[in-house]
Amino acid sequence: MAWLISLLVGIGVGAAYALLGVRSPAPPLVALVGLLGIVVGEQGVPWVKARIADRHVVAVSSPPPGQHGGPR
Repeated sequence: MAWLISLLVGIGVGAAYALLGVRSPAPPLVALVGLLGIVVGEQGVPWVKARIADRHVVAVSSPPPGQHGGPR
């Protein structure tokens, strides 16, 4: 399955290169920026998921507006 995903992403990148008029293999600066984007995406997605999960936990554990949650 990883091979198929890799092939499909490669085809997508090749199409994007053709649409943008970038020659392949990419110039070194373009290649480095692409690699940086891969690293940022790889690290950024889990970070965003963690932030969303933290907000969900806070939202679930906090009392409704107007209620303090304590004994009366």
